[in-house]
Amino acid sequence: MIITFGKILGLAVALSLTAGTVSAQLGEKKTLTLAVAKQIAAAAENEATNNKFTMVIAILDDGGNLIYLERMDETQLASIEIAKGKAHTALAFKRPTKAMEDIVAGGRNAILAFPGIIPVEGGLPLIADGKIIGAIGVSGGTSPQDGTVAKAGADALAKILSH
Repeated sequence: MIITFGKILGLAVALSLTAGTVSAQLGEKKTLTLAVAKQIAAAAENEATNNKFTMVIAILDDGGNLIYLERMDETQLASIEIAKGKAHTALAFKRPTKAMEDIVAGGRNAILAFPGIIPVEGGLPLIADGKIIGAIGVSGGTSPQDGTVAKAGADALAKILSH
């Protein structure tokens, strides 16, 4: 088998064209980093502390992976899984868990059969450039308290992105 310069050049051109096609199809997206997750959690913790709440704060990335979890002193242990579940619900359903709570309160109990759903206020999607990049889940107080603390975390992301 004889390999000529023309064959090598042709193969190189074909490979570069294929690589160009693949890269043209890939999009760019913002992702949460540990540093940003810690800033979000710090804002949520600050809100909780200012209101004398004890909370668990969970931050997930857009794939549902736990990036950061904080359990404030004296927070009930059950809130660990609940906070993670609220964050997952907000991420999976692309809406605040309060929306799911309202659906159940409106009488649509069939939603309770959905896998992995926590239809209780305290979970919010985290959004950058109109895309969900993760979620925050908070548990430890009443539903409105959890929602207030989660909102403080989500609002912190908006401030981070505006700088």
